[in-house]
Amino acid sequence: MVTATFWIGSASNTTMSGFSSVQIDELTQRRACAGDRKALSEVCRVFAAPVLTLCYRLTGDRTLADDLTQETFVEVLRGLSGFRGEASLATWVRRIAVSRCLMHQRSAWNRKVSPIPETMELAGEGTPEQAFAVGHDIARALKQLPDTYRVVVWLYDVEGYTHQEIAEATGKSVSFSKSSLSRARAALRRIHESEAEPLVGAACPAG
Repeated sequence: MVTATFWIGSASNTTMSGFSSVQIDELTQRRACAGDRKALSEVCRVFAAPVLTLCYRLTGDRTLADDLTQETFVEVLRGLSGFRGEASLATWVRRIAVSRCLMHQRSAWNRKVSPIPETMELAGEGTPEQAFAVGHDIARALKQLPDTYRVVVWLYDVEGYTHQEIAEATGKSVSFSKSSLSRARAALRRIHESEAEPLVGAACPAG
């Protein structure tokens, strides 16, 4: 029997962090890199929502996401003068935000024992075409995942990171990223299925 794969990229676009839709003109970008205050404010304005969304999706904690967003922009403002345009500004800002989140996650992983369950049913990675539509709250489902799973599934399915990039960002192996993605999707699928189950003994309409 073929089991549907839960692929969060198939969900509503409202779950996306929004970096791909950010538009900032080249002149403003150059001025920001040169330290122009008005241009720096514009950079912060256009990236505020995408950075906050990304931090929240990766941590599942709004207060923490606010703090990490502030840390991200402190690093962005400090580093803009050295930005060379080797990647897009959006990619550069996103990389900083991901890095700040992962630094926090790694410190949290080191402070507490949060083992990844090895007995979770694995699901194939699948493709968007194999994914099924989801109508429940993605954010709530993601918050139920272990930190590692939430980070990997969001970076891969939504942000478009490769397993190699995830491995480099998290300090783990490519195989670890792949297995975490499979287990995260399996866990999300079970969450979806459990929420979709009708209540036992619910009244049925009269025939």
